[in-house]
Order: sequence, then structure tokens, then C-alpha cells
Amino acid sequence: MAQGAGTARTVKDDLRTGTPFWLKTPNIAVAHCRLDRRQGWDAIIVGSGVSGALLAEALTRQGLGVLIVDRRPPARGSTPASTAMIQHEIDIPLIHHIRDMGRPRAEAVWRRSVRAVGDLLRLVDETGIDCRMQAKRAIYLSGNVLGARALKAEAEARDRAGIAAEYLNAAALRDRFGMQRSAAILSEASASANPAQLTAGLLAVAQARGAVVASPVEITDLAELPGGVALATDEGRVLACRNAIFCTGYEFLPQMQSPRHRITSTWALASRTGIARPDWLDDMLVWEAAEPYLYFRTDLDGRIIAGGEDEDNPVRNDDPALLARKGRTIVAKLQDLTGIRIGRPAYVWSAPFGNTTDGLPIIDLVPGHDRVHAVMGFGGNGITFSMIAAQVVAAAIAGKPDPDAGLFAFDRDG
Repeated sequence: MAQGAGTARTVKDDLRTGTPFWLKTPNIAVAHCRLDRRQGWDAIIVGSGVSGALLAEALTRQGLGVLIVDRRPPARGSTPASTAMIQHEIDIPLIHHIRDMGRPRAEAVWRRSVRAVGDLLRLVDETGIDCRMQAKRAIYLSGNVLGARALKAEAEARDRAGIAAEYLNAAALRDRFGMQRSAAILSEASASANPAQLTAGLLAVAQARGAVVASPVEITDLAELPGGVALATDEGRVLACRNAIFCTGYEFLPQMQSPRHRITSTWALASRTGIARPDWLDDMLVWEAAEPYLYFRTDLDGRIIAGGEDEDNPVRNDDPALLARKGRTIVAKLQDLTGIRIGRPAYVWSAPFGNTTDGLPIIDLVPGHDRVHAVMGFGGNGITFSMIAAQVVAAAIAGKPDPDAGLFAFDRDG
């Protein structure tokens, strides 16, 4: 039997309920084909969402021959359910990371997240991808997770780590932004985009360099051989490559099951265009240090994109009646905090998402394998962590391991 043999049939999920706004926007179609007879790929990427697209761009930039396969049409999985709040701030506060993993590791994780946002902004600029990418600042509001005193400690911890953070007391927050909370942190190094257009654009860049996108293709089994990896499809084909990377998000490989990782549910909405709003909001992402938390931003058309109300349950997002109730709750919370009235949302959707106990992604080899990688568990930092995953995996395949790779290992401490 080949070394590292095992099932490659990932967990299946409907991925979303309702219609995300991004699926109604232009320039999200990706040219794709049925599998041809070509063999001997340098890399096969399983999954054509934003993680797979970023990795395809990184590997084709290295000159590698890349095949991207997906059981769905490209960019039609979980990526369109994202609100594309591209944050350097991680769901777990820095002060909690310092407590749980020590200052050096915690600061390294946060600095890498800041770097990833900047790297993504530069990548989109260099490649000319039209995805409505905008550099933005972020406001992190006090809540039931961090109050004013803890937020002040958080701002000081970020400053010590070399990450710009301005602490705002209640009066400063009210005077500058009109929101009533005990405190907030104002920070740089965030962004927003249309996630479907970003993914389609990245795949197009990879295709221009020779990558092939094939769909529908479902991978069912894998075997690692001395010189590479064999992947079996549900149609009886065997695909050969030197490296395989599973970018299947919440539909993860069963070999990657871990007490550290869990699937939860989230809800989001988009308003109609031209909503009356304060001028400062167009430059900001806003979120709360709360559970459940509210988060929101605008797009270039004056549409409010908001979400939250997360629940630690993998199937709650499947309930259409709950979808309507959660949408109303988000609308009410937004109005209570900001005075913004969006009325009935134009789009409301829900989705599962993978999370980890320490708020960090899993980016590593699949246990028992030397050439099969998996990326998963991105929580609320999906696109930021996808950028890090592309860099870490591409470096590993190039034989130049990323110095931060251990921070995201499958079996890391903590």
C-alpha cells in the first residue's frame, strides 16, 4: 500500500442559506473546463475559493504548473458568503494571546497579520485586479469581552508590538464618531473588497500563467507515493502531482479533525445603495469586543455590509426562519449603535465557518503526509489568513520554509 494513503472525501455542507450580495455583482465568472488528459502537475489545488485562488497565484508566480479543481463552479462555495472585512485584528485579542501563548509568539502572529493585509493590497495593485479593494481603518468597540480598562491594555500591548493603535475614551469616541461606548481602539492596516471579484481575478491571473481550472471535479481518495501524490476522482480518474493542497475551507478533510477546530454559524446582510450614513464610515471597518458581536462597513456604492450574531453550532445557519430573525437583529443593533436606518435589507444570508480555539488558522501538512497540505479554520479573518496560507504553503513547496509556519501548525501548543 502506498505511504500516506487515505480518504480525500471532504465533509460536505450547503455552505450558505440565502443569497449573498456578491453573487449578483459583475465579473465573478471564471472560465473552467472538464478534466483533460494532462498529468504530472507540480501542484493540484482542491478548492477554488479565495484561499485556492491566492495559492494558485503564488505558485504560478513561482513558475509551477497548477491545476485547480472544485466540485462546484469556481468561486461559488463559501467565499461569496464573506463580508470581506479584511482585518489585521484577530478575533482573539492580543492581550489574551499573550496570556495564552506568550509575548513573542503572540506578537509574531499579530505582526504577520498586519503584514498580510499590506501584502494583499500590494498584490491587487500589482496585478490590476478590479475587486473594489480599499485600504481602510478599523474601530474596535468595547463590549462584554473587553471593557474600557481591557481595551486600554490592548492598545498598549499593540503599541509594544509595533502595531499602531489609538485608544479612544468614551468622550473621544462620541465626539469623533458619534457612538456611545466606554472606549474603542482606532487602528490602521485593514481593507475591504468584493470577495467574489477578488477570487475570480486571482484565478484569471493564474490562468494567464498557464494554470487550469477544472469543474466539476470531486476528489475522493489520495495516496502519497515516493515522488508525489495521486488523487482519485469520483469519475474514476487518477490525477498525479508533486504536491496537493486542500483549500476546501469548512468542508475539511476528516484527517484534519481536531478538538482545536469547530464549525460555527454566522449571519450577514447588505442594504440597498445610497444609505444615509456618517462620512467617516466610508473609511472604516467597525466591530465589537463582544459575543456575539456586530461588525459593519460600507461599499463604494453606499451600501451597508453588516454581520454577526454568530452561534457555536454548525447547522443553525440552515434555518430560513432564523435567517430572517437574525437579519432583523443585526439591523436593530446597527441602528441602536449608529442611528443608521437601512430598513429592509436587500440581501440576507447565513453560512457556516471554521474557527479555532486560539483564533488562528491551521496551515500545515496533513498528518502522515509529506506532500499533502491543508488550510482551514480561518474564523473572522478569512481573507487575511488566506493570504498568510498562500505564503506559507508556497514557501514550503519551494523548499524555503516560512519562519512563521510553526505559529499555524496543526499540532501547535496552546
